[in-house]
Amino acid sequence: MSEDFLDEIVEETRDKMVDTIKAFQNELSRVRTGRASTSLVEHIIVSYYNTPTPMNQIANISVPDPRTILIQPWDTTAIGEAEKAIQQSGLGITPSNDGKAIRIVMPLLTEERRKELVKIINKMAEDFRISIRNVRKDINHKIKTQEKEQKIPEDVVKKILSLIQDLTDQYIKDIKDLLDTKEKEILDF
Repeated sequence: MSEDFLDEIVEETRDKMVDTIKAFQNELSRVRTGRASTSLVEHIIVSYYNTPTPMNQIANISVPDPRTILIQPWDTTAIGEAEKAIQQSGLGITPSNDGKAIRIVMPLLTEERRKELVKIINKMAEDFRISIRNVRKDINHKIKTQEKEQKIPEDVVKKILSLIQDLTDQYIKDIKDLLDTKEKEILDF
């Protein structure tokens, strides 16, 4: 029972921490760096026939060059709504519409804006590090409850707690690595 419990707890912890890392990667992909990326607009919700629909479900989104995003709605009647959704998205980008497609030319970032973006992603990273630590805290509580109920022996508890700490350290490092990569991307573009 104790080995099964050990495997189950480690797997549950790993799954939750991996989900946290994926969420952090997703959030980072939405941060504008001055370089065009489809992930900046894919998630924008467009009112398509009065139905809230993600941009990537109504249009082909591509990056023809490093500073341009091209959005080609399959139904050209959606261009106006798509353009409006982009303007209201808060990304600070201005789309241009030629009747068949929407082009977004990414403006160059000022040094001040780059530093501001670095602060934003550092705050984001700290929030995700806290999420990882909260997963550890919840799992540790679950383990200690099992120990108090004498369902698992003390030596197994120590082993599990050590494994959970190792996982926590690994995923905190992964967040730092992702953050460092994004910071470099923002500051060096």
